[in-house]
Amino acid sequence: MRMTFSSLAAAIALALTTPGWAALEVGTPAPAIDLPAALAGQDSHFVLSEALKQGPVVVYFYPKAFTSGCTVEAHLFAEAMDDFKALGASVIGISNDDILTLHKFSLSECGGKFPVAADEKSQVIAAYDAKMPVVGNAKRVSYVVAPSGEIIYSYSAMSPQEHVKNTMQAVRGWRNQASTEKP
Repeated sequence: MRMTFSSLAAAIALALTTPGWAALEVGTPAPAIDLPAALAGQDSHFVLSEALKQGPVVVYFYPKAFTSGCTVEAHLFAEAMDDFKALGASVIGISNDDILTLHKFSLSECGGKFPVAADEKSQVIAAYDAKMPVVGNAKRVSYVVAPSGEIIYSYSAMSPQEHVKNTMQAVRGWRNQASTEKP
């Protein structure tokens, strides 16, 4: 079956406007992440298991650096970094952009406040069920991973507006629960 240009365009438009639900459920182990990254315009490397030693990690996937929604989301996460750090949490943004693009994005849009990782082959994106059908870019999906390696929150919506607020609330909830469980 041959897909015409107009039907392909309609499929892409549908994929870009339809909210996708994160398939990795709360309580499941987070897949490993070991990717080249950029932080403040410099080469970096992100390994989830290492970051979890410091506290919970917000893992957010975004479709494409320098697009309007992804720029808004990066700015929102950058503005909230002091609050995330105060809660002992870190943030990693992941897309299938190349590392040179992410050098620029990490400096300008992320304000050098958190790393963004290059998953050029979309292997981590696929492992987190964050791959957009047809187009192949990442869906806009955010997860919060507890230091135990368990996913404690997931949220998927193409609008960038609620990702920071929702993940912050999940990290606060985790922190409050963790502090009441201590002897």
